[in-house]
Amino acid sequence: SFGLAWADDKPTTTEPAAQVVAPATTTASSTPTPLTASKGDNAWVMVSAALVILMSIPGLALFYGGLVRTKNMLSVLMQVFVTFALISVLWVSYGYSLAFTEGGQFFGVFDKIFLKGMTVDSVAATFSKGVVISELAYVVFQGAFAAITCALIVGAFAERARFAAIL
Repeated sequence: SFGLAWADDKPTTTEPAAQVVAPATTTASSTPTPLTASKGDNAWVMVSAALVILMSIPGLALFYGGLVRTKNMLSVLMQVFVTFALISVLWVSYGYSLAFTEGGQFFGVFDKIFLKGMTVDSVAATFSKGVVISELAYVVFQGAFAAITCALIVGAFAERARFAAIL
């Protein structure tokens, strides 16, 4: 036997049961202490967001600009830049609220429209239990990906659509 067990099998070990340790976020008075964001985690999220933004504005814009004729270079640069800027404003206005709140049938609700209720002390959860980052840094990080996603589409319309139609 290789130590395999089925889900309904009873454990056969004679080891004592593991002791439950109280979480570190409680104090002697039993009131939970608020989780604070690590400066290192916040810094990494902000550097990552900056790299995505640099990948979008100069990187993607110059790449698409190099694929078109000389007369359309400025147009493609502006299309990427303005698309990125427009989506960034829409993300802060209502996109973050729809994407990261609960309560709607298919997607979020407008509880955090225009980042309502967020302060510099607001935190967002991560995949690690007990580890949080600043919610405003999280908004910027996720917004950079929302904006680059829409800016990627500009390459499909390069030299084929007018500026107003793209917007």
